[in-house]
Amino acid sequence: MASIANAPSGIVESQPAASVVLLRDGEAGLEILFLRRSPDLKFMGGYWVFPGGRIDAGDHLDGDTDELEVARRAAVREAHEEAGVTVDPMSLHLVCQWTTPTASPIRFATWFFAAAADRTPVRVDGVEIHAHQWRRPEEALVAHRNGDLQFANPTFALTTRLAEHTTVDDALAAVDTWPVEQMLGRVLPVEGGQVALYAEDCGYASRTVACAGPHHRVWMLDGGWRYERSF
Repeated sequence: MASIANAPSGIVESQPAASVVLLRDGEAGLEILFLRRSPDLKFMGGYWVFPGGRIDAGDHLDGDTDELEVARRAAVREAHEEAGVTVDPMSLHLVCQWTTPTASPIRFATWFFAAAADRTPVRVDGVEIHAHQWRRPEEALVAHRNGDLQFANPTFALTTRLAEHTTVDDALAAVDTWPVEQMLGRVLPVEGGQVALYAEDCGYASRTVACAGPHHRVWMLDGGWRYERSF
């Protein structure tokens, strides 16, 4: 599968990264692990994220050219470093690749995976990660709307999609049916905020919000965010 990490001249090149959405069955239903990044970090400081980070040289084995296998190792390593959680690389379910918009001065092309978490207590590193929460996805979305949790687009969109499911098994079975998309948003101003369009959207190529056809968008409005996927 081709990567979209290479950037045209004049645009900061995106760096390869990996992240894992850790899931567990709570008393009231499906829960997701969210980690709060240090407010002092230059990239998404103070945001609530899934465990993840840059792919390091040590994630490559000698002669290994399989991009996804390298990303799996990185996702597992980051889960352990940031949250003290051990994840079997073979248990990872591929979700998508999401790349930071071209206007950003710091960019990552991140492979996202999903996996069931074991019952190991979460222990954040206290450096990059300052806190953690297990939240039902619908509760996390309400907290985001109320300003209690700050999300980037991938966290918001994937949390929205997972809110449709009530158990880990159901969620992972659904993930396995999702097309593996490579997401690179085109952000446009709209009344009351911004909207990010993705490749399947009828307005993506023309950078047009008002268009007839399928929509694939994250609306980032002052009155609340919304993930729209009509295909």
